[in-house]
Amino acid sequence: MTADSSLDRRFERALASLRGLAVGDALGSQFFVPSNYPLLKRRELPPGPWQWTDDTEMACSVLAVLGQHGRIDQDALARSFAEHHDFDRGYGPAVNRMLRLIREGGDWRQLAADLFNGQGSWGNGAAMRVAPLGAWYADDPEQATHQAEISSYTTHQHREAVVGSMAVAAAAALAANPAGPPTPTALLDGVVALVPRSAVGAGLRRARDMLDYDDAVTVAAVLGCGRRTSAHDTVPFALWSAARALGDYERAFWTTAQVGGDVDTTCAIAGGVVAAAEGGAPPTDWLATTEELPGWLPAAAAH
Repeated sequence: MTADSSLDRRFERALASLRGLAVGDALGSQFFVPSNYPLLKRRELPPGPWQWTDDTEMACSVLAVLGQHGRIDQDALARSFAEHHDFDRGYGPAVNRMLRLIREGGDWRQLAADLFNGQGSWGNGAAMRVAPLGAWYADDPEQATHQAEISSYTTHQHREAVVGSMAVAAAAALAANPAGPPTPTALLDGVVALVPRSAVGAGLRRARDMLDYDDAVTVAAVLGCGRRTSAHDTVPFALWSAARALGDYERAFWTTAQVGGDVDTTCAIAGGVVAAAEGGAPPTDWLATTEELPGWLPAAAAH
């Protein structure tokens, strides 16, 4: 086992990504408050504290399960989602109901498969929580996509949701490469190569072709920015923004947030990917203003 694949190092990388995800989520969610709209246009921070949402709560379960099992255990992950489910964190109605039923003894496999008339959810929920998993597998991006697929099925079984989760995990793994982060083009090329053909994949190819665009609003008009809360309407733009800002968390956040849409989720995704890379941590004052991670999150990996 190399130093970069040790459990301690994996946990350290994943926790760094989780912190970036939490800041993006918590700060992004502040811009759903109408009085804060003018601050976003001026790129000014709203007053704290900033409370995170379901994006972070579920991401904490992902890291907790990785820390305990060294991989994704689907039963443990579904159980953690259900046990730590806080209704007031902004979950969608379908997931609220599903997690309640799991707590009451329901089978997550059947519940997730039955969503949306048996098609499964194609929402962005599996993608929003998965960047720390990608950072965990920085030494093996292919395994990152495999484990992300497994993690997605606990709540989101539609192909697009699954591929969205795989794409974010691949991006975080590539960004956290122990040899240093890739170029923007190399990052998106790497993600495209690691995910199957899909609407998400088509969006990622368009995102790669738009890396030289500086107008995020135009890019979001083409790629989407989560207004429909679907994976294919969310992931390509979030990864476009992250790819262009590796090593610069503030730039990634403001570029992602300024276009609107599902701001907490797009910023959680971009923030988790950027923070996985060397030099991509959020500013210390942003971290200090963000709600602390929950006390049930383990401080280290189990050995």
